[in-house]
Amino acid sequence: MKLSELKTALNTVKSLNFVLPTGKTIPAHFHITEVGLSSKHFIDCGNSIHVEKWANFQIWVSVDIYHRLKPTALLKIIENSKMILGDEDLEVEIEYQTETVGKYALAIQGETFTLVPRQTDCLAKETCFVPQVKQKVFELVTVAQSCCTSEGGCC
Repeated sequence: MKLSELKTALNTVKSLNFVLPTGKTIPAHFHITEVGLSSKHFIDCGNSIHVEKWANFQIWVSVDIYHRLKPTALLKIIENSKMILGDEDLEVEIEYQTETVGKYALAIQGETFTLVPRQTDCLAKETCFVPQVKQKVFELVTVAQSCCTSEGGCC
């Protein structure tokens, strides 16, 4: 989700509800303790240089169970963060403490914001000769008719 999509959603939802990938709801008395501009300047295993930037929001749960952040208040926090985030329509990343600090993409389903797991990947599969994962097609064949090898290759 980009910042523009988040702002649009905040103008339509009545309350802020966040759900983890496990289905567990983040307690409603959470705080947004940080909004930041994060960047990553790196070289991949294929020797290509990349620069990524995103808006990072840290969600923290306190013992203050009476605190309830409203969508309008989060819009104001985002507006106040423009001096850091600038005017770019950045991807939104959410940090939330579980067993360790988790970093999630953000999506919305109905009135609920969903934290989406992020995955690692090889960015230079062609250069690294990473084989493409092929979907296995299973056919009912007798052993005598099969020409497949024990290594998984079929003719």
